[in-house]
Amino acid sequence: MVSFSDPFRLEIIDLMMDGEVCVCDIMKLTKLSQSRISYHIKILKEAGLISDRQDGRWVYYSLNKESLFLIKEWITSLTDYSSNRKRCCE
Repeated sequence: MVSFSDPFRLEIIDLMMDGEVCVCDIMKLTKLSQSRISYHIKILKEAGLISDRQDGRWVYYSLNKESLFLIKEWITSLTDYSSNRKRCCE
């Protein structure tokens, strides 16, 4: 879950909530440099959270909704497990 540990990566993920974006869009909206965005994109791609599509010389990035759904399910199961677990001192 290191991919979620950085506020810039969370901001990039948030930008993709409405659909695919290119690095130039991310640069305009975040004021980050291209190299810094590329670094964060690489981490998000390696984690399987985003995917890319090339169109000519442009690369568009979008959320991998299946991966995000699995993460949501995992968090839900942890929450359910935690709330249903008996406490040792009760």
